[in-house]
Amino acid sequence: MAEMHTTTEQADGNVKPVSRPPRPGKRRLMLLILFAVVVLAVVAFGVYYWLYGQFYENTDDAYVNGNLVQITPQVTGTVTTIAADDGDLVKQGQVLVQLDPSDTIVTQQSAEANLANVVRQVRGLYSNVDNYKALFNTRKIELQRAKDDYDRRASLAHDGAISQEELSHARDTLTSAEEALSSAQHQLNTTSALVDDTTISSHPDVKAAAARLRQAYLDRVRSTMVAPVTGYVAKRSVQVGSRVQPGTPLMAVVPLDQIWIDANFKETQLMKMRIGQPVEIDADLYGGTVAYHGKVESLGVGTGSAFSLLPAQNASGNWIKIVQRLPVRIRLDPEHLDKYPLRIGLSTNVTVDLHDENGPVLAPHPQDKPRFATDVYDHQLAEADNLVARIIHENGEQARAAGLGQN
Repeated sequence: MAEMHTTTEQADGNVKPVSRPPRPGKRRLMLLILFAVVVLAVVAFGVYYWLYGQFYENTDDAYVNGNLVQITPQVTGTVTTIAADDGDLVKQGQVLVQLDPSDTIVTQQSAEANLANVVRQVRGLYSNVDNYKALFNTRKIELQRAKDDYDRRASLAHDGAISQEELSHARDTLTSAEEALSSAQHQLNTTSALVDDTTISSHPDVKAAAARLRQAYLDRVRSTMVAPVTGYVAKRSVQVGSRVQPGTPLMAVVPLDQIWIDANFKETQLMKMRIGQPVEIDADLYGGTVAYHGKVESLGVGTGSAFSLLPAQNASGNWIKIVQRLPVRIRLDPEHLDKYPLRIGLSTNVTVDLHDENGPVLAPHPQDKPRFATDVYDHQLAEADNLVARIIHENGEQARAAGLGQN
């Protein structure tokens, strides 16, 4: 039956056509096409997931992180020099901030003088031991002489050759010699107790004075703050003339060659994720034109909510399940970092290749070396030890040898 069209005549004489609904056959065709599209989409997604999707997990909740090495004073002082500002490249050991060293210099000079004085006093203790040993030997000889004299006079008195008064004088001399020997023995023991089993450098008084000198030396050296590592200066807050206290943050040094990615994956994405799996990273800074590569270094041991200041109390009140995220640390390969550096806090897109599932989920062994360290401060105490040794030598054995040479 042919399709019929009807017309309606309006009051003004115009004719308005009225369309009829399409035939049932045309509607059925459209539904079949729509169904075919949906089936093809489902099949395409299934093929994509089977061949590709199940082996990759990605997230855009990922950010660049790194070490922020804080520069803080260890002594109180007034800032006189600032040698670097935000964005400046500094080398390890380079001077960053200088405090007024006047007070620390005076304190060190006083500690040096005190150590020299203590060393000379201890030298006197060793000399006293020698003197008391000589005195003890002298008193011992005098006692033997007095005893021999008394024995001889006692024999003479028995024969009546000398008077009892003379024998009494000899007995008094013997008693006096015995008391003198006992006093010398006591003085020798007392003096020896102050220096037994020690040398000048190991004497307790010298070690205490040396410790005070070391502290004074370190305080003077620490009035000059240097860069612990090579990196770029950030967050400078100190100004010339500021009176700073120990622990006050003055600036930070960021080594941009030692950065990593903290990617926050949903807990449903972690079932096949393992340490050591390869990762591809795109930074929003470069618009995806640069592809960084890395490896999964560690999987977090707790979600962000578990370590928050106020953890969620799911056991009370109404509860709504929320998919949690776990931080995954990714170690970057330094391939493109020199030409395309990243900064702390930048956003990235991370894709983890899950093909290799042989790696561990948690670190199987403890680290055998420090993750991050500096040796810029190691020489400070060695220099203080050299200063202490020089002062002890100049005021101890060297001064003693010079005195013996003059005699």
